[in-house]
Amino acid sequence: MAHLGSRRRRVLALPAGLALTLALGFVPAGTASAAGTAGEAGTSAAGGPAATDSPVVTDGPKLSYVVNTHGGRAVLASVEKAITKAGGTVVTSYDRIGVTVATSRNPDFAKTIRKVKGVDSAGATRTAPLPSQSTQDLGAPREVTAEEIAAATAKAERANKAAFAAGRSAKGAEGQPTAQDPLEPLQWDLPAIKADKAHEKTLGSPKVTVAVIDTGVDDTHPDIEPNFNRAASVNCVSGKPDTADGAWRPATGESPHGTHVAGEIAGAKNGIGITGVAPGVRVAGIKASTPEGFFYAEAVVCSFVWAAEHGVDVTNNSYYTDPWYFNCTTDPDQKALVDAVGRATRYAEGKGTVNVAAAGNENYDLTTPSITDTTSPNDSTPVERVVDTKKCFDIPTELPGVVTVSATGAKTLKSSFSNHGLGVIDVAAPGGDSTAYQTPAPPATSGLILGPLPGGRWGYMAGTSMASPHAAGVAALIKSTHPHAPAAAVKALLKAQATGLACPEAYDIDGDGEIDAVCEGGAKYNSFYGAGLVDALAAVRK
Repeated sequence: MAHLGSRRRRVLALPAGLALTLALGFVPAGTASAAGTAGEAGTSAAGGPAATDSPVVTDGPKLSYVVNTHGGRAVLASVEKAITKAGGTVVTSYDRIGVTVATSRNPDFAKTIRKVKGVDSAGATRTAPLPSQSTQDLGAPREVTAEEIAAATAKAERANKAAFAAGRSAKGAEGQPTAQDPLEPLQWDLPAIKADKAHEKTLGSPKVTVAVIDTGVDDTHPDIEPNFNRAASVNCVSGKPDTADGAWRPATGESPHGTHVAGEIAGAKNGIGITGVAPGVRVAGIKASTPEGFFYAEAVVCSFVWAAEHGVDVTNNSYYTDPWYFNCTTDPDQKALVDAVGRATRYAEGKGTVNVAAAGNENYDLTTPSITDTTSPNDSTPVERVVDTKKCFDIPTELPGVVTVSATGAKTLKSSFSNHGLGVIDVAAPGGDSTAYQTPAPPATSGLILGPLPGGRWGYMAGTSMASPHAAGVAALIKSTHPHAPAAAVKALLKAQATGLACPEAYDIDGDGEIDAVCEGGAKYNSFYGAGLVDALAAVRK
């Protein structure tokens, strides 16, 4: 099987029936290095930066930085002064987790700040100057045609008439609608995780909110507007919350990814379009990507802190933190990114938020001792490097406490592109695959995942980007069923209720006679599917 390449948002946008083509629209790359840690030579007797008569150089490219501190607000205030002295500008400080976002044109800014008392780590979040404005989607969703909508609607109407003739009520146990939405016959992914059966019992609670940390959400879409939570929505691209009305939406020409993901989670069951996994919960949009689709660390940190402080129960994270595919703790810049994002995810979980993330689309075994990364940094000039997987991490996917989701196709096999790894993958969920590899049963026609697109449209996409929101939707149903459950309990139930999937005898997804990936483990837990396929019906049983 041909290697599929890298992903940014973790999505593949594929025409039905064709071999997979990676839809990267999420990440570009670059190089950054700096030396020195707190307490190194060059520190003054008082623990601050060594005195120097040399003026601060500020003629370099303007970069963004994260500075991670300990010691509380007093130390943070001192560090902020040191940032200014070193030629930096404070964008915002998250004193709850000890992370400050700053910008600077001083090429030695990070090296200087690492020597300041109270600083644990500091590093550039990008290798390309601010701002970056070009579009980088390499694939586009396949939009559903008017003919397909008409055919699916007719099938839904026939299915609804047959069900009601057989005695099924038009209302579920909680008085919510059970009739199929017009495009639901094309959604093979819902019965794959028993979401259709779950909806006969409940659609989920409107007291539960899932935040989509992504490229922006079009809350005017008819499948999203009924369940949209404006109060929990924000734009975090700069690293500082922008609460202006509509700031969470994708601009014209920006990626439809976040809108598609939001619909997969909570598309309303309202007689229009598609149905989400948890169509009764609320969904918020937290825009974290630049116009070109980069998810920089300052935006990711802002997103998790915002979610934690605005009543978000579940976050979905179908991206990796740019510009490094793997952030190595042996590099001072990358170590700072791991530290900053890790602090933010832990803070969110401590506030009761379950963080769910996509595993990635390279068919990597994330537990192999080393991986050759040819895509990083992706916002400047990539340099081939061999990374040690015990020291280099895909964030937030591989951070402790984050639920990592692999993708399955219509035949419930690991999707051809999905990353895997024993001890890394927690659960699996439908993410789609080439229809040629995994063909769905009729009336569905495409092996990809159907969801909403900005502007009141619908289309097919595929990737672990699509798997993660299915798991996030099931987590939202669990939270709806157990409203007082802490994050750890919701995660435990998500895994315990999953349907175990055994390793395939031989994984040759394209039938060319060569093994495309090796599965390790047993039926109850393995490297392809973790604890198994998420189960929406089990999630709604009390």
